[in-house]
Formats: sequence, C-alpha cells, structure tokens
Amino acid sequence: MVTTVILGMLCLYLLCFSAMFLLISTRLVDRKMGMDVFALGSLLLGLAYILQLVGGAPGWSVLSVINHSLTLCAPVTYALGAMRFFERPTPVLRPLLVLAATYTGAQALVQFSLGNEARHALLAGACALLFLLMTGAALHGSRTFARDLRVEMRVIAALIAGICVLNAGKFVMIVSGGMAALDMNGGFQKVFYLYMSFLATVLPPCAVWLVLRRLTDELRSLAAHDPLTRLLNRRGLMDALGAHFRSRTAEPGFLLIVDIDHFKRINDTHGHNSGDLVLCRVADALKNTARQGDLICRLGGEEFVVVAFGSDGTGVLQLAERMRAAIENLEAPDATRNQVIRCTATIGLSDSFDNLQAFDESLQQADAALYRGKAAGRNRVEWAPFDPRSWPMLPG
Repeated sequence: MVTTVILGMLCLYLLCFSAMFLLISTRLVDRKMGMDVFALGSLLLGLAYILQLVGGAPGWSVLSVINHSLTLCAPVTYALGAMRFFERPTPVLRPLLVLAATYTGAQALVQFSLGNEARHALLAGACALLFLLMTGAALHGSRTFARDLRVEMRVIAALIAGICVLNAGKFVMIVSGGMAALDMNGGFQKVFYLYMSFLATVLPPCAVWLVLRRLTDELRSLAAHDPLTRLLNRRGLMDALGAHFRSRTAEPGFLLIVDIDHFKRINDTHGHNSGDLVLCRVADALKNTARQGDLICRLGGEEFVVVAFGSDGTGVLQLAERMRAAIENLEAPDATRNQVIRCTATIGLSDSFDNLQAFDESLQQADAALYRGKAAGRNRVEWAPFDPRSWPMLPG
C-alpha cells in the first residue's frame, strides 16, 4: 500500500513537471533548449507508471508491454533533450518510435522464449546499462563540452548513478530470486520508488536551474561582447583585465590600438553593409593572429584594442607587425559592385602595464603612437615613447 501511494505521487510529480517544462519551452521561442523534449520524457515516464498502477500484477499483457517500452523510452528522451540543451540538434520522434517498436519486439521474443521473469530482467538490465552510459556522458561532459557547468554535471552524474545501481540490483534480484523482487510490498520496491520520487523532485528543478544559468551566462556574454564582431567590448575587456590582474601569476600586458585606415571612405564608397563585413574580417584577422590568452576588443567604430600578455617589446612588435600584414592581405567582397574591398590598418603600441589602474594611461600612450603612425603615412606600426635599451627598432 505504501509503495502504491509513493508511485501515485511520483506519477503526479512527473505529469506536473511535464506541464511545467512545456510551459517553459513556449516562452523560449527561438531556442527551446530541450525543454519540450524534457516535457515529453516526463510525460512518457508518468504514463508508464500510471499503466503500472492500473495494470495489476506484473504479468504478460498489453499494458505491461506498453509500460516497459515507455519506461525505456523515457530516459532516452531525457538524453535527447540534454543533447539539444547543449546545442547538438538531434531528431526525437523517429528514434523513439524505432526504439519503442524494436523493444516491443524484443519483449515478445524474450517472453515466449525465456518467460516473464526474463522480460522483466531485460528491462532492468537495459535501464541499468542506459543509465550507466548517461552517467559516463555526464562525467565526460563535465570535462569537455560542459566545463562551465562542471559542478552541476557531476551532481547529475551522481544522481543518475544511483538509479543505475538500483536497476542493476533489481536485475540481479530477478535473475536470482524471480518475480518476488517485484513485490510492491517488498522493501526493495519501496526503496526503488522512494529514490525515483527523490529524483523526480530534484532533477526537474536542476533542469530549470541549468536553463536559467545558461540564459544568464548568455546575457552576461552579450553585455560583454560587441554584437557585430563578437569581440569583447570595453566593459568585457575591463572585466577580463580585472580577472587577469587579480591572479597571483599575472604577467604585464602591452596594449595595441588597431585603427582601420580611411574606413569612412570604405563606408561611403561601398555602403555600411560592406563596411560591417570589413570590420568582421578585420576582427577575424586579429583573432587568427593573436596568441592564446591575448585579449581582443572592439573599442568602437573602426578601432580595436589588443592586450598581449607574457611577451617583451620584441615579441609585441612582431605580433603587431603580423596583425598589420594580415589586415593588409585580407579581402572582403562587395557583391553589389562585383569588387573586392581591401584595407590597411595603423597600429599604436603602449609601454607595458601591470595593473588595471594603469590601463587608461596605456590607452593614451597607444593612442598617441597611433596618431603618429597616421601622420607618418598609415599602414604602419608605431610605439609609445620608450627606453631604447628595452625596445628594439623595427626592421627596415
């Protein structure tokens, strides 16, 4: 009786959370983040447990066959929803229909060749294997594609591992003790459905938390990045510099201002759409030329800032020259005129700085060097006033 009440409450939880996931997905118009698939998974599992309640003893029947197929399809649906959450588009309905049909046929084959106990053992074993794979995928994700959600993924992996162990235990009990393991009044079934109720209480809020975490991270990223080039904006650059200089192993940085020469002429001649394309191509050239750990920012208009760490004067001058050459060699198409747009850039360098408070001074130094480069003919690298003993002369 107690287990039946627990199972009834579990059905209610699952149906309520299915409705909640569905409502959330309707608010996420452009990116549902797998919420609609999670709603389907909760619905399938809720229906499976309802069939278990109304189906009576665990014997061979149409309701029992449907119950087993839905029970196996539900975690697969959750896995597909997780893939969509992590932006790995995957079909849902066709794989589930294929799985349901295949597993229904497998049930019939096992039932008529090995008996009812084997069919129930098949479900427990299949679920244990499936949850083991999901646990491994969650742990792998915490180290790879979901590093930003490392703690959350490990917690989810631990929760899934629990239901994996219980299904493995049920498999062993059925194989060794027969159908007595499925007695609803037995201690094992009480523990099993109590844990399932615990999961049904904990995992849906975890899923909602992950959605909120992802949305707030994206909002934070949008606030820190230029919408056109996806480079850091000034706010994002200052936040990144602050984080860098708070580190005990923080290295000094050199500031480079990159300004596209005669950019107004490009806009006036080819139009603003082509001008935006040139800005994106320049941004790509800077990203491809910069070293790992360097910060790249679109300061505004046609001005970009690069902060290079872990280098000396020689290395920074070489980096600036590579950036200048990369921009000089890039091409941007002008489809309306059937032309290729080329551009150059002038780069001003600052002395090194080792704290956030010195950023504005370094920016002024690089800006002054930039204007000297503009006055000297553009398409060149200039540096701030320097100590000749520590800064090399540019070759040529």
